[in-house]
Amino acid sequence: MKKAILVLEDGFSLEGEGFGAQGEAFGEVVFNTSMSGYQEIITDPSYRGQIITMTYPLIGNYGINYEDVESKKLHLEGFVVKEISKIYSNYRAKTSLDEYLKKYNVVGVSGIDTRALTRHIRIEGAMRGVVSTDELDKKSLVEKIKASSGLEGRDLVKEVTCREAYDWAQPQAENKEARYKVVVLDCGVKFNILRSLVSLGAQVRVVPAKTGADEILNLKPDGVLLSNGPGDPAAVKYVIKTVADLLGKVPIFGICLGHQMLGLALAGKTYKLKFGHHGGNHPVMDLKTRKVEITSQNHGFNLDMDSFSNEDIEITHMNLYDNTVEGIRHKKISAFSVQYHPESSPGPHDAGYLFKKFVEMMRGKNSKSEYQSTK
Repeated sequence: MKKAILVLEDGFSLEGEGFGAQGEAFGEVVFNTSMSGYQEIITDPSYRGQIITMTYPLIGNYGINYEDVESKKLHLEGFVVKEISKIYSNYRAKTSLDEYLKKYNVVGVSGIDTRALTRHIRIEGAMRGVVSTDELDKKSLVEKIKASSGLEGRDLVKEVTCREAYDWAQPQAENKEARYKVVVLDCGVKFNILRSLVSLGAQVRVVPAKTGADEILNLKPDGVLLSNGPGDPAAVKYVIKTVADLLGKVPIFGICLGHQMLGLALAGKTYKLKFGHHGGNHPVMDLKTRKVEITSQNHGFNLDMDSFSNEDIEITHMNLYDNTVEGIRHKKISAFSVQYHPESSPGPHDAGYLFKKFVEMMRGKNSKSEYQSTK
């Protein structure tokens, strides 16, 4: 393997060996604490603009299949692991992680002390960095990092949204009779969100992020889902306006970035977390039922509940790690959202009730955005 290096903008660096594509890749360096699911992670559009570090030490041992991807290609900037498995073994696997990264021109670095890197990020915060198999001079790379783009104020949604609207086809769905029409505003939607909607009887139409409220309402949807996506939510002003124009006219369910978009449309504000939430083991409490869900998360920004002046906005879920907001609802109109990913199922079924509550809203049983668990 070729020598490689990871460097952060504060000068912290670690040497290792390259895998996947060769070259230089810049982005915000974050860590993900999931023990498995690397295939879903690297195909998640929400990682656009970021270099992912896996804290679990051995990655790649079950290879890559083409059924479990969350989008049509890779969106991350770079991939950092302690050890890349030289072999893979799974009856569904079609290729290796190494070859998969090469195919999509993503630079990987192995042999990195990921514990040291994670500890540094936890103390100093997520920051810009580079992974390189070409230039290995630390001082030169730091200068390049400082000239690179960060995440704050940057619209990354436009880089991952679909170019044209499309219907999500899923012939293998258990429930083949569509009873509800859902429009998904695609800010970087994960495929399993679409699969989850179809499995509950929805006909799904996915539209680009710049689609306006009038165009969405002309489709006569029973509900609108605001998808996950990458980057700074405050930078995507056109989506915020669309959501504001939809409020009170159609039931709305927001996930991750969609949660933040709903909050911004309700005149709230967002702020950047020190190192974000990335992993499949975050405990979240439903404040109404007091039940705790083990959740999958991937976000670097969060809603500031102190910024809301509207008493009709209620916090529904809280993160038990750091007491950050994980869910909101509007008391008078059909709109609710969560910061985590109910479709990722680390629980595995802890958060599945949220999709069912969205269906109930569309069915008209709930005039308000009730979210109480039906587990």
